[in-house]
Amino acid sequence: MVTAYVVPHSTGVRAVTSSTRIRTNSLDVKYLDVKINFAERLVIKRMGNVTDDIDRILGQWARERPDLNTEAMGVFGRIYRLSRLAGDATERAYARFGIARADFDVLATLRRSGDPFQLSPGALAASMMLSTGGTTARLDRLEKAGLVARSPDPNDRRGILVRLTSQGHAIADEAVAAGLAEQQRLLAHLSPEKSAQLNALLRDLLGGV
Repeated sequence: MVTAYVVPHSTGVRAVTSSTRIRTNSLDVKYLDVKINFAERLVIKRMGNVTDDIDRILGQWARERPDLNTEAMGVFGRIYRLSRLAGDATERAYARFGIARADFDVLATLRRSGDPFQLSPGALAASMMLSTGGTTARLDRLEKAGLVARSPDPNDRRGILVRLTSQGHAIADEAVAAGLAEQQRLLAHLSPEKSAQLNALLRDLLGGV
């Protein structure tokens, strides 16, 4: 059953059915959607060339909250996404050598410490910004794999030293080259000048945090 609504008209009255009313509302909603989408694209266009999803997100915030300066959101949003992409890429590179990124951190820290490639667990943890408990779990795994060895510290009767084995040394060298190759691949579309400029800007940013 169709319900009729009587509304005033210049020449009297006219009946408007509920089905007509529903169609009108539907058209209004569609028009509103088009209007919102157009406004969003206009906001993004004013921000400059759209190159990634971050621009779309910033455009939405600019439409909804034009009082906010979202420049910082763009900077850190891109840093976060780049970190995830680079982390995943290097993780896959390290996996070819049977190690995870956490394992690589230990091997790389020992490798770059220089000959004799050994450190105390405390120094190792401090270099990686980890707790000694978190470091112990990694060392247990790596020692079982034959990549590191623990021995008593000759200068401290209660201390121990962690050193790279020959196998650990070889894997550290291969893994760091493979991981770096992935990072360079991600930067390949930038010129050397732009890459150096980006590095300098990030250094300045990090130094001020």
